[in-house]
Amino acid sequence: MIKSSLHTVRPWLVLLGGGLLFVLLGQFLHFRIDLTEEKRFSLHPATEDILSELKEPLHVDILLVNDNLPGGFRRLQKAIEETVRTFNAYSSEKITFSYFDPLTVEESEREEFILSLADYGINPTNLSVNQQTGLQTKLIFPGILVSNATYETGALVLKGERGMSPDQILNQSIENLEFELSNAIRKLIAPESNAIAMIMGHGEMSDDEGFGLVEALDGDFELFKVPLEQAKTPADLAHFNIVFIQGPRESYTEREIYLLDQYVMNGGNLVVLLDGVAVDITQAGGEGTLAMPLELGLDNLLFRYGIRVNKDLIQDLNFGYFPVMAGNFGNQEQMVPLPWPFFIHAGRMQAHPITKGLDVVNFRFASSLDTVKADGVRKTPLIFTSDYSRILAAPVRVAFSDMEQEPDVDLFGTKNLPLVYLLEGEFTSLYKNRFLPEDFAQEEFKESGKGKVVVIGDGDVFQVERNLQDGSPLVLGEDPFSQTTFANKLFLKNLTQYLADPEGIIASRTRTFKIRPLDKVKVAQQRVYWQVLNVLVPVGLLMILGGISWWIRRKKYTGKAN
Repeated sequence: MIKSSLHTVRPWLVLLGGGLLFVLLGQFLHFRIDLTEEKRFSLHPATEDILSELKEPLHVDILLVNDNLPGGFRRLQKAIEETVRTFNAYSSEKITFSYFDPLTVEESEREEFILSLADYGINPTNLSVNQQTGLQTKLIFPGILVSNATYETGALVLKGERGMSPDQILNQSIENLEFELSNAIRKLIAPESNAIAMIMGHGEMSDDEGFGLVEALDGDFELFKVPLEQAKTPADLAHFNIVFIQGPRESYTEREIYLLDQYVMNGGNLVVLLDGVAVDITQAGGEGTLAMPLELGLDNLLFRYGIRVNKDLIQDLNFGYFPVMAGNFGNQEQMVPLPWPFFIHAGRMQAHPITKGLDVVNFRFASSLDTVKADGVRKTPLIFTSDYSRILAAPVRVAFSDMEQEPDVDLFGTKNLPLVYLLEGEFTSLYKNRFLPEDFAQEEFKESGKGKVVVIGDGDVFQVERNLQDGSPLVLGEDPFSQTTFANKLFLKNLTQYLADPEGIIASRTRTFKIRPLDKVKVAQQRVYWQVLNVLVPVGLLMILGGISWWIRRKKYTGKAN
């Protein structure tokens, strides 16, 4: 009788002991096994490094809250929650989360709170939801707030390129969740440590004096206005992570070009925003004006690095509008928006960490870019025009009167002209096998080196526009005429993060999750088959196996009794 009892209890004791053993091991051994094909529950090494540096707990408020979210938004909501859980599993400190609806804030404080969310780029979105009472519009906030005991920051998580389907936008937003959350955490725990130089002295940033860069990068980088003529040696630029040349109007000297060249040879990151022609839009009324070639002395340097900014202007049928005066109506001046193909709304992006998932970037009077041979340099185009573009060689007539009629589509037969190039690799100095400028020692000269150069054929892409009423600077990317905010600011932030640390958290933006939609035809034709296969067959198999087990045990123990 005792043996029979032990025989019955022993499996349960083994099961209980094994469970206790796993619990005890779990207190000392921490590991995760990601069996998904796309490693959905794994993190980039740079993200793991940030999480390992946490010194205090964090809390994440998920703002995407609504009882009647469509399936796609519920998937995004669930993905945010899973991402936070994954971060918590890898983190040295606890990361908690909760759901918070901004619309539940007290009415007296709600407007101010929503405006504070806009500072983080979290703008509300109108969502149409089918309910029993009919189609209703809900206001949702597709973003997150991350906070510690002292500070708070936020991030918008719903992002996608123009022309994408809703499913593609949601899928790409899920792909970028790791970057958005890790970047928000980085802002909380890592104070600004990188420095950016904004080169001055050649008419650069004449419209906003660098306000666009400062407003966009404040908190991420320290920015300095650097008169290049005061730099004595290449070492004076060496401590800057990135050097910006933004829309110069006056020529660079040989000495200044040498300093920039040696900065790149010593591993620097140079961003050149260069206009191929000079345009004075204030003279575009009446007979118009001519955009003439702009000679700045930088052409030979860029040519040696493998790229050329052409003396022309690009027009594109994916354009913006420019308001012009069209007479008076009574005592009121009438503003008429004219199609303005010189203002390009570029929405075709390279699948690169800088531009993946980026919305439309606004370019104004952009010149075309050509690549030339440069051994050791990898050239990556990042942003393109639409399928309907054309190039106008200088001198180019710029006149409002030319835009009074809709552009002729047949003239726009060029597709996807590159507007931005990223150059990486081993660069050769412009001064190799040449005499150096005076006052520079030959023994300190480097004839080659690894760096990164970004060339944009528009000197104004990171300059802000002005408010039409009071002339105050707007947010970078905001159009005062159409009241639209373009992705220029986000492009700038991604660009600087990549240049400062290409293997950092920005690299997590390359993750790709496949969309695996159901075949609607098969669902309709084979609905009953798959329902039976998934519901009845497993139950039937369990009943058959249970019956076989019962029959074997019955036969075994019946034989022993006999």
